[in-house]
Parts: sequence; C-alpha cells; structure tokens
Amino acid sequence: MLKVGLTGGIACGKTMVAQILAHKGALLIDADQIARETVKPGEPAWEEIVAWLGREVLTVDGNLDRRKIANLVFNDKHALQKLNKIVHPRVMEMFNVKSRELEEHYPQKIQIWDIPLLFEAGEQDSVDFIVVVASRAENQIKRLMERDGLSREEALNRINSQQDLQVKISAADFVIYNDGTKEFLENQVNLLWEKLRAICN
Repeated sequence: MLKVGLTGGIACGKTMVAQILAHKGALLIDADQIARETVKPGEPAWEEIVAWLGREVLTVDGNLDRRKIANLVFNDKHALQKLNKIVHPRVMEMFNVKSRELEEHYPQKIQIWDIPLLFEAGEQDSVDFIVVVASRAENQIKRLMERDGLSREEALNRINSQQDLQVKISAADFVIYNDGTKEFLENQVNLLWEKLRAICN
C-alpha cells in the first residue's frame, strides 16, 4: 500500500490532479469532503463553531455558511487557527479510518490523500510521498477571483493564510506545475502516475 499526500497552494489545480489520478485507478480520500461531513448540523464540530461564532454563521437550513465563515477567519490569523483546531483533528480521525478500510479491502492500490493543509495539519509524515501542485501567484489570484467571486484583496488573504508555497515545494517529493494548458498538466500527472506505479512494483 502506497500512501501519497496531495497538497499545494489554493487555486493551483489540486482537485484536477486528484481527479486524473482517481481516473487512473488511485483510491482518492478527499479531506475537504470529510470536513464537510464533520461540520454537518448537530455534529460536535458544528456545535463548537456555532457556540464560538454564533448562529449568524448559519444558513436558513442550519448548515454553516462557508463563505461567511471564510470572510471572518481569513482576515484573522488567530480565528483561522481556532477553526482549524476544531475541525482538523476530527477530519484526520475520519480520514485515517477511511484509509484503513481501503487498505484492508484494496491492499495493492495507491491511496491519494487529498489534503490541502497537509503540512499545516502536521500530517506530512503520515504518507510515503508528497506531491505538491503549484502555480504562479498571479494565476492563483485570477482563479480565485473568477471561481469564488472574490476581490483581489480577498484572494490575497486566502493565499497568505496558507503556508508559503515555496516551503511546500521544498518539502515535496514530486511537484506538478499548473501554469500551462490542460494537456501540459495531464502529461505531468501521467508521468507521476507511472513513477508511482513503478515504486509499487
């Protein structure tokens, strides 16, 4: 069983890389998806966040308003740290349960741990290899503004809230650069997949 941590900067194209790898046969575990499960109404993390930020961060159906919370925490380093302390431990607990289940049923498959905050959560030693998806800052800003409807300042706040991308790159075993065409990205992922398969064999 090979466990590969997939991370990178925000709006660098990590999700696209994850999808390509899953299409090739990798077992994908998505930390963002698990995070959404941990903050469903009534879950302990949901209770803690509402007790902390108040019911004004809820939508009409009782779910957390992700954009409203993002606007609160991405401008406040201490608030972001507090949110991460509430959510991250629960996400990783569920994440590891899922990983063990997959390992039991598919011991020969490659697991892709899609964790945007792999380093920030201190999980870099839990995987065998680390893949970082990187992009130029201007491309990140442009994608965030287009994707999430953010101002340039808001986009910069999101980027600056994460660990410096160059630090992640220096700690990576493999780096994929997403500043060109989709075909260029796919070619890099294909090469990565062949290397991972060779390691498994």
